[in-house]
Amino acid sequence: MRKVVYGGAVSLDMYLAREDGGVEWLIFDSEAMELMKGMWDRFDVMVMGRKTWEVSMGQFSAEDLKKAEDAKGGMPSYVFSRTMEPGARGAYQIVNDDPVEFVQELKLKPGKDVMVMGGGEIGSLLLDAGLVDEVGFNIHPVLLGSGVPAFIKMARQTGLELIESKVMKNGCVYLHYRVV
Repeated sequence: MRKVVYGGAVSLDMYLAREDGGVEWLIFDSEAMELMKGMWDRFDVMVMGRKTWEVSMGQFSAEDLKKAEDAKGGMPSYVFSRTMEPGARGAYQIVNDDPVEFVQELKLKPGKDVMVMGGGEIGSLLLDAGLVDEVGFNIHPVLLGSGVPAFIKMARQTGLELIESKVMKNGCVYLHYRVV
């Protein structure tokens, strides 16, 4: 069975972005890029919420979006939205389905693992539903003080077991956990 992995890059105080969606504080050096590149091969599908998708589309240049698209290698990407019309938006498929049911179905299909890209709402929802198998975050050496949280209020506690940790020269620390 496929694994569902929630993660991304966060500040030390666990924010994915500033309140305005800004991510200029992220460190995109060769070491961070190598870490990301090493992970892409294990996934063949990506899911995210509308807010994460909209911020990504608005914050990055066309050149950066093209690089990200090339790195994805044609991987199907689903964006959950209650407000947008379903259908294709470039390389992304907007869906109005219930994220829990949709990801549950993805998990049962043959294939590589499922990436849950950023977004505390969808990540927390899927954790609460017991669908997330692993959690991994690249923690950046900055305290934002406020912003888009990596986790929102959840109905239950989730235990984690450390799989891997990596300290990088740029001051980032990558932490990868198995949900127990």
